[in-house]
Amino acid sequence: MMKRREFIKKSALATAGVIASPYLLPSGSLFAATGMRRVNHVVFCLYAGGVRNLESVHMNDGNLMPNLLSGGGSVSSDIAGAMEALPPAPLPFPLQNYGTLFKEFRYYNGPTGHYNGHTVALTGNYVDVDLNLREHPRKPTIFEYYRKHNSPQQSALKCWWVANTLGPYPALNYSSASAYGASYGANFISPTSLISPQGFDVLGNPRVFSSQEEAAVNNIRGFVNGMFNHSYSDGSAGVVNTDTDRIQLQQFITDLYTKAQSSAFLNSWNAGSAMNNDMYNILFAEEIIRTFTPELLVVNMQDVDVCHFQYTQYANNLRKADFAVAQLWKTIQSTPGMADDTVLIIAPEHGRNFYPNTSVDAYGRRALDHTAPTDPNFTGDPNMQMAREIFCLVVGPPNVVVQNQVISTIMGESTEIVPAIANLLGFDQDMPGTYGVKPWSTCQLQAAFV
Repeated sequence: MMKRREFIKKSALATAGVIASPYLLPSGSLFAATGMRRVNHVVFCLYAGGVRNLESVHMNDGNLMPNLLSGGGSVSSDIAGAMEALPPAPLPFPLQNYGTLFKEFRYYNGPTGHYNGHTVALTGNYVDVDLNLREHPRKPTIFEYYRKHNSPQQSALKCWWVANTLGPYPALNYSSASAYGASYGANFISPTSLISPQGFDVLGNPRVFSSQEEAAVNNIRGFVNGMFNHSYSDGSAGVVNTDTDRIQLQQFITDLYTKAQSSAFLNSWNAGSAMNNDMYNILFAEEIIRTFTPELLVVNMQDVDVCHFQYTQYANNLRKADFAVAQLWKTIQSTPGMADDTVLIIAPEHGRNFYPNTSVDAYGRRALDHTAPTDPNFTGDPNMQMAREIFCLVVGPPNVVVQNQVISTIMGESTEIVPAIANLLGFDQDMPGTYGVKPWSTCQLQAAFV
């Protein structure tokens, strides 16, 4: 097994791979939650990449999401031939049967960009045009609220952020907000970047130290550490794990590499060549569920963003994302500790434009961008606001979530997901009001719950 120091060294070199995790051992319940938990686990799936309501809940090209949504016809005949075959539905009924569907959820303010949308969803605050992709968010993330205010406080092994790409997304695991930051951040992993030949070269073939070598390493480390007369306090270097948690994370990543060598594992869903990045991202997120039974897990998908150039492939990827989310719920419901004790929230980060751009794909369909006006006083063509129209589906136990409910009026917004998660896990009343998170008592998303 890889020795701890070697793993840390290799992890630091893996700039294109993981930033595995936070964790500061809790010193006590200094921030005891005052609320009651509705469930002990929340999974938030960002059905991201820019999904237009016309193709999702309004089914303009037939039901492209039959594992989430009920009704609708078959896929439009002109693009049906491009839809790759997928296995039979993982669930006996569409997911909306197990919860409440908001068909007209909204992303009201700020740029309709992917990173902006993710930041809004994870901080509960709209962001302006000056968002810096190279910085952590300025306001606390839901991960930090959970780790700071949840009582009893939990290891970061219970709090995960799983993204299907790198870029700026690792920065969303904690903020630069005063009194929060890396000490309360989530474990971050980008499986489709990490579990790769390049990732394996860095992390997958660790050297095994003998006991004598490890003792020598520890002596050198102790000597070097003794040269400094102050304690290290993390600022921007990232999340810190306890020795015990690091060992678990190390073993988890090693196991992922082992599993990734197995074609049977990679084809666990019998989807064969239809598997895309989104589907692999969910497949690996399921390993986190089985291994750590996280209390808070956020996972995203973004392959539908191909819509900038190929509408038909966008429709095809909507189907794949739909299938993957059904698999995710199936795994949650078959995992001891999470079954019947988890709420799953599904929402895009933003929508897409009504008016197409100039790209035309092989099926004659024109592509779509996502560029809603940012002027809050915009009173022009209402179709220009379509990139702000999204859906939200909340699924969970019948004693917690209203079952088989569809809300078709405009209700709820992106900034309500953070307070919803906080309320579900019982710490919403302990969050400070200084960071602008909408009080749960004023959220329309309450209509989803019993």
